[in-house]
Amino acid sequence: MNYLAHIYLSGNNDMLKIGNFIADSVKGKQYLDYPKAVQQGITLHRNIDEFTDSHPIVHQSVHRLFDKYSHYSTVIVDILYDHFLAANWSDFHETKLEDYSQDFYNLIQRNPQVLPKRVKNFMPYMIEHNWLVTYSTIDGIGLILSQMNQRTKFKSKMDESVNELREFYDEFKDEFYRFFAELEAFSEKRKKELLEQ
Repeated sequence: MNYLAHIYLSGNNDMLKIGNFIADSVKGKQYLDYPKAVQQGITLHRNIDEFTDSHPIVHQSVHRLFDKYSHYSTVIVDILYDHFLAANWSDFHETKLEDYSQDFYNLIQRNPQVLPKRVKNFMPYMIEHNWLVTYSTIDGIGLILSQMNQRTKFKSKMDESVNELREFYDEFKDEFYRFFAELEAFSEKRKKELLEQ
């Protein structure tokens, strides 16, 4: 899953949210250098990724893209699933996506001491371009995928996958909803276990 899903699946615990958000920039046992609640967020992120990567419904989505995008297909599906979460946000949260996103940006700006250097570097760009809200439109997803394609030196052709999103929109949406219901249940259980430790 991508940024929005990881933040959302952390619930209302601010430090858990931050840990879940920064996890990709924290390698191996470096997570032990962080406060306990942030450590728990990093662990939750890793558990969510393991659950996602091994899930048969996600494999269906990835398989649809694999012939063209190879190993980049899993990254693309993460982003497409964040699109369906953002585009249908009112199905999942009572706070408007714009307000929820701004609250999160405020949270990370208040806590720079726990952000890895890589996150500090991209955070201003993320906030300026409002990535979390940008996920909600197909054009926005096209922009994100185009930026990611630039980062892979145009080898991934990820920007072209917006065509598959349009062509197979209903199929991806159905897979997202079926998978995300299971992921929410898994994350809620895992979150309780972590917070009880």
